[in-house]
Amino acid sequence: MKRFFAKYGLLFPGMGIYLVFKIIPMLQSLYVSLFSWDGLSPKKTFVGFSNYVSFFSDPVSLLALANTFRWMVFSLTLPLGLGFFLAVSLDRKMAGKTVFRSIFYIPTVLPLITLGVIWGWIFNPSYGALNVFLRSMGLSSVARSWLALPETATWALMVPALWRNCGLPMVLFLAGLQNIPDELYEAATIDGARGIHRFFHITIPGLVETFIIVTSLLVVDSLRLFDLIYVMTWGGPGRSTQVLATWMYFNTFAYYKAGYGSAISWILTVLSVVIIYPYIKIMSEK
Repeated sequence: MKRFFAKYGLLFPGMGIYLVFKIIPMLQSLYVSLFSWDGLSPKKTFVGFSNYVSFFSDPVSLLALANTFRWMVFSLTLPLGLGFFLAVSLDRKMAGKTVFRSIFYIPTVLPLITLGVIWGWIFNPSYGALNVFLRSMGLSSVARSWLALPETATWALMVPALWRNCGLPMVLFLAGLQNIPDELYEAATIDGARGIHRFFHITIPGLVETFIIVTSLLVVDSLRLFDLIYVMTWGGPGRSTQVLATWMYFNTFAYYKAGYGSAISWILTVLSVVIIYPYIKIMSEK
């Protein structure tokens, strides 16, 4: 018993907090997803899996699902690629590299609400910095209401998302690069390996674990995207920029469909597990 408590006793307080604030609310939301309920009245109507079935026949829900996948693809290309490029560029000896690292990392620590407000001003059709700049350059025909048009709203949202999300991958890749022994590069250079060969045969294999961590973080972050869309477009114009997280919020707290919103939250949870777990398992084994 002493050995048991020595090993697990200190885990119990943390496990208790996790159980109360994480597991029980999750199970409660699963229970609510089986009912038609406005979230306020004491009366709930049991509907079974009707909320889940309705999700796959609701065009807005399917649009939110498609947009969530678009954000995931975006996160796994531009922020990851730019973060990796910045890390490789700033890992070499150069003047002011600490300053540049700080500049690229600062947007990561900004609250998404603040970031959304800032970029909302930049994209303002009347006095926003972007349209003012375009008009001053004689490109008035290019200026437009970036956040009010379905064909440009999503792309406009991706600009601040890229600005913010490349900092963390950069820092993680820099940490991974510093863990690769210099002796490997020196030995490869002596053997006549060129820079491109050293990059693909030493740098990339040495960053496999870092790629796993960065990819997982970016995928999870893209699946729970909420603040930026909520502040900048409110899911519009129309509902063209809705994602699963925002659509779950609007159904639960704006349309008083707590059961349907809970079903969306569990669909999002299952989607996250299905995407993340196999990737981490396969890459960890490799």
